Amino acid sequence: MKSYKFLEDIAIADVAFEAKGDTLEEVFIASAEAVFETNAEIKSVGDCFVHSFELENEDIEKLFYDFLEEIVYIKDKEGVVFSKSEVKIEEVDGVFKLNAKFYGEEIDHGKHELNVDVKAITLHGFSLKKEDEGYVARVIVDI
Repeated sequence: MKSYKFLEDIAIADVAFEAKGDTLEEVFIASAEAVFETNAEIKSVGDCFVHSFELENEDIEKLFYDFLEEIVYIKDKEGVVFSKSEVKIEEVDGVFKLNAKFYGEEIDHGKHELNVDVKAITLHGFSLKKEDEGYVARVIVDI
């Protein structure tokens, strides 16, 4: 089961969260939702804008970082906020291959309840770990 929670007292001028999932896909999706929620109240965001992309890396933690950075890049490039994502990850010959979609819409100040602007995903405190119950990620985002 995927979930995320924001962590207080971890980063003073930034936002920190912990995400969990039974699978890699679930922890990626939960983490994406935490970043989406940092930008805007996701209940106010529709899904008419779709951004599909593929990434690959031999290191799952680096792939995870690139995945989260894609949110920030597309948000800034296209002027959008997101509400949900789809993720498929497979490992082929030691390489993790990701296919994903982000759903959202162009920023509308009259419609969207904007929170703070995520500027980057930081490497400080960044982790993705396999535990007995699934996967746990810790992320600090620069705002």
